[in-house]
Amino acid sequence: MAYILQEITSSNAWDSFVKKHSPMALFQGWAWGEVEKKLGHKIWRWGWFKKDTLVGITQIKKVSARRGTFLHVRHGPIGDVTLKDIIDLAKKEHTWFIRVSPQIPQEKEKMFKKNGFVPAPIHAMDAELCWVLDLNKNEEELLAGMRKTTRYEIRRAEKMGITIDTGLKDFFALYTQTSQRHGFVPHSGIREEVEVFGNNAIVLNAGFEGETIASAIILFWGDQAVYHHGASIQSKVPASYLLQWEAIREAKKRGKKLYNFWGIAPEDKPNHPWRGITLFKKGFGGREVEFMHAQDYLVSPIAVIPRTVESLRKRLKGY
Repeated sequence: MAYILQEITSSNAWDSFVKKHSPMALFQGWAWGEVEKKLGHKIWRWGWFKKDTLVGITQIKKVSARRGTFLHVRHGPIGDVTLKDIIDLAKKEHTWFIRVSPQIPQEKEKMFKKNGFVPAPIHAMDAELCWVLDLNKNEEELLAGMRKTTRYEIRRAEKMGITIDTGLKDFFALYTQTSQRHGFVPHSGIREEVEVFGNNAIVLNAGFEGETIASAIILFWGDQAVYHHGASIQSKVPASYLLQWEAIREAKKRGKKLYNFWGIAPEDKPNHPWRGITLFKKGFGGREVEFMHAQDYLVSPIAVIPRTVESLRKRLKGY
């Protein structure tokens, strides 16, 4: 039986499907689509039906960047979809390529290969390898599961009188310093992200002696809390440890099942730029979750240009 493709206009129906079939897929959530729309991006929310049953969805964004125009499906597609429909849209929109990064096991890559997709040079921004902490324990058990050094730094921060408050007031100044220190391009749309998520976003700030020295933006979506952005100044004060612990405690208060620390570096990449933050995240205890590497479908021959540029950047940065 052929699938029927329809636009989905119900946020409840959309999010219910995502949370059931791919519960960590933040970027396929309805709210993230609203963030993209606020940023001026064109998006499509498609659903595939068998008779009257929704069997697959995909939220698609059109990206016009210096590296080319392409369709981006972050954390998707989800479920049973017809990839040809997405390919036809890419051709109609005159894009160079399609990039997808579904949160499915690596062994399912053959399904995309069969449809003409090839591995992307990079995994985009979607964290192929994540570090997560299950929250089905009390606070004492969570502390006991941490690395000894991490637990010590949390206690030291508390004794030093580090304060935690909320708000975006100091985040961007810290974020600019962090991007310059680590050599990455700052993410756009952070303010819009916080506005759209509303009560499902929190900006935590750690202060010491009247100065904010670390901030974190946490998004609450489905059963997870996501550590999505972090910023800090160089300091020996262990503010970031207490900041993460307070975020974990807040996630537990909200009844979340998982704290998602976001991306980490693979063990076999000692020069990966995330190596330092990976050691920090793993110190809180938890487990690794790996998803299929991002896949590209080349619509235009000139798609080889951005793929070559990305390959060079990957090599230079040590990914």
